[in-house]
Amino acid sequence: MRLQNGAVTTTADARDIICRIAFGDLDAEIIARTEHAIAFLDHRPVFYGHTLVAPLHHVETLPDLSPEALSPVMELVQRVAAAMVTGLGAQGSFVGVNNTVSQSIPHLHVHVIPRTKGDGLKGFFWPRRAYGEGQAASYAALLREALRA
Repeated sequence: MRLQNGAVTTTADARDIICRIAFGDLDAEIIARTEHAIAFLDHRPVFYGHTLVAPLHHVETLPDLSPEALSPVMELVQRVAAAMVTGLGAQGSFVGVNNTVSQSIPHLHVHVIPRTKGDGLKGFFWPRRAYGEGQAASYAALLREALRA
């Protein structure tokens, strides 16, 4: 699949709406486009202005994204987050990525959602829990070991 800017993307899944939007086969409200990434409005926003930022090339999850591709995607995320404040008058933004679980599109995308104090987003997150005795140290050790691998 060749994009309008000449870059090449591939996907084996025709349901990948991000590749379809990037290629121009599916309409979306495009906010920005760079050589490596695209930003467009989520069609079912948490709050108006909710934007998805995604790499143009097909990649399914954040761990699959190459280190070289990470910076251009996150640069666009950063610009969109700033635009939430200057363009929409938001006080800030929520930035989040689902990897596999709760990921409704099989293409990496970063949610950038405008926030204002008291906007009611509290219920958006899972219930919080406390670590039991020694659990925090145990989980930290497991993650440190995985990062060394």
